[in-house]
Amino acid sequence: MRQLLNNKKAVVGLTILILIILVAVFAPLLTEYSPVKRVGRPHQPPSWEHWLGTTRLGHDVFSRLVHGARISLAVGFGAGLMITIIGTVLGIIAGYKGGVVDEIINFFTNMVLVVPNLPLLLVLAAFIGQASPLVIAVILALTSWAWGVRVTRSETLSIRQRDFVKSAEMLGEPSWRIMAFEIFPNLISIVGINFIGSVIFAVITEATLEFLGLGDPNTVSWGIMLYNAQNASALSVGAWWDLLTPCFALALLGLSLALINFAIDEIANPRLRTGGMLNRWTRMVRLGEGKL
Repeated sequence: MRQLLNNKKAVVGLTILILIILVAVFAPLLTEYSPVKRVGRPHQPPSWEHWLGTTRLGHDVFSRLVHGARISLAVGFGAGLMITIIGTVLGIIAGYKGGVVDEIINFFTNMVLVVPNLPLLLVLAAFIGQASPLVIAVILALTSWAWGVRVTRSETLSIRQRDFVKSAEMLGEPSWRIMAFEIFPNLISIVGINFIGSVIFAVITEATLEFLGLGDPNTVSWGIMLYNAQNASALSVGAWWDLLTPCFALALLGLSLALINFAIDEIANPRLRTGGMLNRWTRMVRLGEGKL
């Protein structure tokens, strides 16, 4: 955590992410308008009364933005957590157990990897109909765990050959304890990277499915805001705020998570931390030249 907080990318990413989370948590206190009630004229431009304007139905865009953050964050972090848990558990079991267990897990992993993810999601969502945010999160979790298994398994194969794992086996430790207390702590950085990447993927994919009309239009989320703005031809009528507001929110959330992901990757992989060393060497060389 000390290394994470000393990383500039992590600090910026965490600051943006915490602000978005706080906005979602305190959404009812930030606006007096209901996100589902008509409170103004159709496509009213931004003003002191409506900071981000209104939609074609007269809904306050700012109110829908802050309330929609709750659904988008819940789906992103919920699906990301499920994807990470499934990928981590199966990856550790496959890498440590080996043999028939590894072959079975690899068989199903390869099956999921072979099938294109987005077309599969579109087919499942279309088959279900207007999918709720919970259904979308479950679909994402059940179709997106394979890459996490592959990465975790490869790292586990390396760690299982370490001396501390061999010592635990010789002492008669049960397999579940070795996997939970000997192998898993050494995979924290990999698990963190998988989790952040899964959250980014889940947020963007959920917005994509809802933008294509496969979500529940009665919910308030950033994807539904995009869907409604498209149906209202917001750009054609000049109501740019109706479409660009959720786009900016998604981009800002993706930026914060990507910065955190880069920071974790730098901490886990020392070879990526050459930038700071190069800066220090440059300063030393300049000081030396100045003395000469």
